[in-house]
Amino acid sequence: QVQLVESGGGLVQAGGSLRLACAASGSIFVINSMGWYRQAPGKQRELVATITSGGDTNYDDSVKDRFTISRGNAKNTMYLQMNNLKPEDTAVYYCKTRAVIGGSFVNYWGQGTQVTVSS
Repeated sequence: QVQLVESGGGLVQAGGSLRLACAASGSIFVINSMGWYRQAPGKQRELVATITSGGDTNYDDSVKDRFTISRGNAKNTMYLQMNNLKPEDTAVYYCKTRAVIGGSFVNYWGQGTQVTVSS
């Protein structure tokens, strides 16, 4: 059973910074990519940023110049550095890993961590 655990969320004032971390444990699998998603109340879950095993990154336009996604020294770790936070960034942030198992993609999700940005 693969488990993903997010940490680093909290309450911060607009303009502040937070760093989210994700660690995966459990069954051994080959990670194709990892990413951060978020879901605000009343809205659908949306992409924040992704990073492939090769280091290619992709960001939503709303965070492109403010957030940085990175992989840790351990293959199954990932971070999201969030700078210049805005109230509209308030959401539950979820870590996702995409693995290749038996020739198919399999997604694993964490339970989420709350990020609240006050105005």
